[in-house]
Amino acid sequence: MYDQPRPNQAAPAMTFEQMLERVRHEGAHPTRERAAEAVHHVLAALGRQLTGDERVDLAQALPVEAALTLTAQIPDTRHLTGWGFVKDLAARTGVSPAVARWDTGAVLAVVTRLAGPDLLARILRRLPGGYALLFGQAQLRRPEPAAA
Repeated sequence: MYDQPRPNQAAPAMTFEQMLERVRHEGAHPTRERAAEAVHHVLAALGRQLTGDERVDLAQALPVEAALTLTAQIPDTRHLTGWGFVKDLAARTGVSPAVARWDTGAVLAVVTRLAGPDLLARILRRLPGGYALLFGQAQLRRPEPAAA
């Protein structure tokens, strides 16, 4: 399956350079290069977890450079929880889980603004538990099915 752009979609709300500056500010990164590294690592990890229309729609909401990082990843068959996402990111990048969590929060805070509330809600419904907190949202429990 190839991710295809949807016709008549608006251009991303910010350039990649603006995105890097926001991530640099959110994550208190000392350089733009460090912010770019965080963006690429986190979006690559998200690209391995997100599928379907939500993946395509998020790619269209992101600046082109960020969208290419997201969509260049082949979705993983392992669906990681939010904490599993952070641990996997830490292992792949050689940083501590605390640093991986910090970078994830900084990048996904900017992604949240770009995606908007409707797309973000769809993304969170598609992903396993634990991602809402990574996106800076309240983690609400899903209702348990009633026992018969």
